[in-house]
Amino acid sequence: MTRKPQRPPLHDGAVSIYRVDNGAENGAMPLDHPVLLGSLHYHRRTVGIQRAYLAKQAESKIDLLLRCPYRKEVRAMDVAVPTIDGQQYRIAMIQVPEDIAPPVMDLTLERLEVDYDLS
Repeated sequence: MTRKPQRPPLHDGAVSIYRVDNGAENGAMPLDHPVLLGSLHYHRRTVGIQRAYLAKQAESKIDLLLRCPYRKEVRAMDVAVPTIDGQQYRIAMIQVPEDIAPPVMDLTLERLEVDYDLS
């Protein structure tokens, strides 16, 4: 019988995930309104050469890679704020490794040039 590897401990911190919705009235100019989806514990991972090279080809820059428990409501383009630095990042990509139980997801993060008002 083959056992699936257990996920690493997620003890490096917590990351808050926000969905950016349009908070404007109907017919008004769009207004970005971040809504907190929740907070997840994470394990900081190393950005590998291949992943960094592929991002560079796509004219993107990977700033951080976090492994978190899998949550289907988290999507690419959501905003992540990890406790490691409190900076705001766009989730550029989500990958779900198949060989880990319970399920986890790897969040590839790119630093935002302009932060949202999260207050």
